[in-house]
Amino acid sequence: MEECKPRPISIHNFNDKICDRIVHFHVMSLQDCFFLWVGFSPSLSNLAVAMCSRFNSVPLSTSILGDKADPTSSSFAQRLAKKTKKQVFVSIGIPTNDSQLLLLIEKRIKQEMDSFPEKF
Repeated sequence: MEECKPRPISIHNFNDKICDRIVHFHVMSLQDCFFLWVGFSPSLSNLAVAMCSRFNSVPLSTSILGDKADPTSSSFAQRLAKKTKKQVFVSIGIPTNDSQLLLLIEKRIKQEMDSFPEKF
């Protein structure tokens, strides 16, 4: 019987200029899950997790760290969990009052996922 080897941790960093701001992205891929941080400067002020459930078509999510009234990280985590079918940890360090910026950031993440699926 062949032994199942754990997947090594993979780190993937990228950045892009979006709405005249440099946005930084950090992905840490683990066995069957990944952590995504997005922000302007290195700070972990919030963290959410989401995962698919066989009992509901919408992934379950919860806020682990930060303002529970701000659903941004939880919403991102839910959408990414649904897309990847993995457990996803997300921290969004971007002001949530700019919905256009958040949409462009999500579009950029999806482009990166399509280009480098093994990093997620």
